[in-house]
Amino acid sequence: MRTTILKPLAIVVLCAGLVWIWVSKAPPGSVSSGGIPAPQTGFQAPDFELVSLDGELFRLSELRGRPALVNFWASWCVPCRSEMPALERVYQKYRDQGFLILAVNATHQDDLDKARAFTAELGLSFPTLLDQTGEVSKLYQVRALPSSFFIDARGVIQDVIIGGPMAEALLAIRVEQLLEGKR
Repeated sequence: MRTTILKPLAIVVLCAGLVWIWVSKAPPGSVSSGGIPAPQTGFQAPDFELVSLDGELFRLSELRGRPALVNFWASWCVPCRSEMPALERVYQKYRDQGFLILAVNATHQDDLDKARAFTAELGLSFPTLLDQTGEVSKLYQVRALPSSFFIDARGVIQDVIIGGPMAEALLAIRVEQLLEGKR
């Protein structure tokens, strides 16, 4: 008798749970509980505006139409230093196809002079942006450096890599997928 009552009850609870999941799901591009776009695969990349080391203003949304890699780093970060030469080589290989790297320096945790020396020493040619207040790092919920966000031409995050260093082969594959529109 007890099994007869429990089976229908379990089915009702399971169906109610499925209905709740369906009703409460968030569509891609929606916002997280904090009111900002979720910085994860399948979601629109949170927009930001930062100044580069050269004093040029960059707004992510104005770069739509171009696949991009937003890479958060600091000069004191050993894995960041290790992956930067690979980032530069991949950028040189694919930039003529429209690919862009935005290297966001966690300036709020770094020293501006050291960041400038770091980019000069490594001969980085892609834009280095300065997150002086930490606002963009917070927006992207960066918890570790380096953190990399691969963003397609529509502005949707296609892949997130936390930590590093990333291998050049992995970088090239991800960039090729972005350029082909497969990711």
